Order: sequence, then structure tokens, then C-alpha cells
Amino acid sequence: MRNDDPRLPSSPGFWRSPLRGTGFTSVLGLVLLVGITVLFVTGLVSYAAYNPDLSPVNDQTPDKGILGFYLFAWPTDPHWLYRFTQGLHVTLGITLIPILLAKLWSVVPRLFALPPARSLAHALERLSLLLLVGGGLFEFTTGVLNVQLAYVFPGSFYPLHFYGAWVFFAAFVAHAVLKVPAALRAVRRPGREQGDLVSPRPGPPTVSRRGALWFAGGASLLFFATTVGQSIGGVLRRTALLAPHGGADPGGGPNGFQINKTAAYAGIDTRETGAEAWRLVVTGRGGTVRLSRAQLLRMPLHSSALPIACVEGWSTADQWWRGVRLRDLAALVGHDGDPPDLFVESLQRHGAFRRAALRANQVADPRSLLALYVNGEALSPDHGYPARIIVPAAPGVLNTKWVARLTFGDL
Repeated sequence: MRNDDPRLPSSPGFWRSPLRGTGFTSVLGLVLLVGITVLFVTGLVSYAAYNPDLSPVNDQTPDKGILGFYLFAWPTDPHWLYRFTQGLHVTLGITLIPILLAKLWSVVPRLFALPPARSLAHALERLSLLLLVGGGLFEFTTGVLNVQLAYVFPGSFYPLHFYGAWVFFAAFVAHAVLKVPAALRAVRRPGREQGDLVSPRPGPPTVSRRGALWFAGGASLLFFATTVGQSIGGVLRRTALLAPHGGADPGGGPNGFQINKTAAYAGIDTRETGAEAWRLVVTGRGGTVRLSRAQLLRMPLHSSALPIACVEGWSTADQWWRGVRLRDLAALVGHDGDPPDLFVESLQRHGAFRRAALRANQVADPRSLLALYVNGEALSPDHGYPARIIVPAAPGVLNTKWVARLTFGDL
């Protein structure tokens, strides 16, 4: 059959919607140009927050090579930094889904166009389009699955999303270089619809192009409204129907705030955390000490108001934590003055981040604690009893629960 057979998707006559055109596609494309750029930057920032160059246990993306050129020591100020950047990343990603789907719908005729390549330039454009569409669907899909705690994809989320982001963004940049000038011209000169997206025999309109844009924008606003509450908190948390709500219901009281992993999930045995059995092992250049919870409580205790913020985009309000400063524990084992890096090990026996590494600047911050209390009450088992790490601006998984061992030294 010929390519112009209207029964085939390779024929321009197959696609009859009167909405498709350069103007409609250009508006959606320019919105995605800004939104995806912000997504990429905040995604890189999220990766940097894990301090992946500090220790292999923090880095789930081996052999990154030059892709780690931008990494820097993650700061502890402001204390809500990760809560903001990752909340923006996840909320914006979900908000852009209707715009992305509308954009893909608007250009779908190009995916079936024949011949596949009319010239070298056209072949490069088609290749960038294939990587753009495939990479976009992959990144948004894996991101949404991670947000919903649905790890159905093979392998670890971190390397999949990290390498996928670089492939997708490279194709995105190449596509933008080719298409942005034409998109700007189409937006500045509305009404001059032409090109391969315009159907040669359009069907009767059921909605205007402006109405379709309003529909896509309204869907994005709905997605925003049902996601953002998990980052902002307060009463808006109940409206966040599309965002994760952590694990089991934490209940009420001082420990009644969000969690991902329960003590039962982590395999924590209460016989290990009881007063007679549990000892914190602290090691440094001055030797090793073993401390019971009662001995820790006799040390100078300090308080910090800090949130828990996770990669899935949810965060708590500031909770009042009370415990021993990490830098004071470093001093116990011979690290007076400026403390070094810290390697933390948990009683947790399985799952990622049962071990974590913190940079020296995080250890030195006076708000960084081995927390024993939260909101005036002893930690619950699900919140890390008998002791947990709490560090300003750190991703939630680096605030290790059920701490068993602290090792101070350069990592």
C-alpha cells in the first residue's frame, strides 16, 4: 500500500484532528522547555545531596565518570534545602504529566512518518525524537513509580533514573536547538498553521485549540493540587492524593508523623534494642567506646527543629529532636576540634541505606544529632528507637534509624 493511504498511520490523512498544528505544539513545547530544565537541575541537585563521592554506600550509580563533574559538598543550610529542592522536583514532575501527554499526542503523526530519513539532518532529528519520547516516558514512569513506592522495574531506581535522565536531557537539548526558533515564531505569529502536523482533511472540531490548552493546563493544576501538600505539610497533606504517604499509619502523639520503613519491615528485633542488649559502638582515631542509652542520656543533650524529607517528595514539618551532638561523640574518640567524616551502621539487616556516610561539615553542624527523643518523647520503634541520626538538609535515608555503630574518619 502507498504511504498516502488514509487507513495507514504513516499517511497524513490518517490523523484528522483539527487541533494539531505548529502553534498548539509550540505552546506545549515551550512550557516543557522550562519545566524539564528545572526538573533536570533539581534532579542533579538531589543526586548531589547524597554525597555520592563520599563513600560507595551512598552511591547507587557506579561508574558515573564525567557525569559526576558537578558534584559538591552538600550544605546543611538552610535546613529545609532538600525538602524544597526535592519537593519541587517531584511536584513539578507530576504536574507536567498532562502537558507531556498533550505534547506527545500533538506530534504523534511524526512518529509514523515515512520515509524514516530524508536526509542526514532529518535522520538526526528523528533519532533525537525517538530518544526524546522514549527517554521522557521512561523518566516520568520510573519517577512516578518511585514516588508511589512501587519498585516494579528491574534494578535499582537510582542508576536507572540517573543514566536515563542524562540520555533524555541530551536528546531534549538537541531537539530544543532544532525546534525552539520555529516554536517561538509560531507563538509570535498565531494563525499561520502549516507543516506536517496539520491534517490535509481535518475532521469537525469538538473543542478549540485554546480550549484544549486550557484542558491540559487545568489537568496540570489538578495534579499540582493533589501532590504539593506532601511537601508543604499541614492541613494540605490530606489533599495530596497523588503523593506518597509513607508506610503504615504512624498514629498520633509526639511520634505521630510520617515514616517509610517500619521497625518490622527493617527486621528490628526488640530484644536487640532493649536496655540490657543495645550498645552504641563509637570508633575513631582515639579508640572505641561502647555506650548504653542510659550513658548517652547522661551526656550533654541538645535540641534541633528539623524536618524529615525523602526522595519520594514527601516531608514532615519541623520536629523537635533531642539527643547528643555528633561532634561531641566524635570528640569522645579523639576527634577534638574539626570532626571528620562519619560512617553510620544500622541494626537494619536488609534494604538499601542500612549504612550511610556523612560529610565532615554535616557532622560538625551543631544541629546534627544522634537523636534519642522527638517532640519531648522517646523515639518510637518505627522512628528509630533507641537512637537515630538527624542532620539538617540531608535526604531522609541518610538520617539512619536504629543506629548500632558510628565510625569517625576520612572516607
